[in-house]
Amino acid sequence: QVQVEESGGGLVQAGGSLRLSCVVSGRILSSHVMGWFRQAPGKEREFVAHITWGGGSTYYADPVKGRFTISRDNAKNTVYLQMNSLKPEDTAVYYCARNNVGSWTYWGQGTQVTVSA
Repeated sequence: QVQVEESGGGLVQAGGSLRLSCVVSGRILSSHVMGWFRQAPGKEREFVAHITWGGGSTYYADPVKGRFTISRDNAKNTVYLQMNSLKPEDTAVYYCARNNVGSWTYWGQGTQVTVSA
């Protein structure tokens, strides 16, 4: 069974940086896509970024473009989210997920990111 686990969240001041990590159990195929999502208090979960496992193609939601970078280490089954120039509105629980046949099927437990003003 596929398991996903995020880490690296914490408390940071506005303008600071954090790097989140996501380790996925088992083998990740080149056709798979890994993504980051977040859910702020009182809001629905929203897409942040994704990366294709085989080619490393990336895609970002507009609010994080130019500030966040998604990357992966295929040998370690790990995906990262480097978050720079953090803003209070980035405060959320961040989730890592792997897609399956076009839908986001496997999810981690989430890691809290809090950005103070």
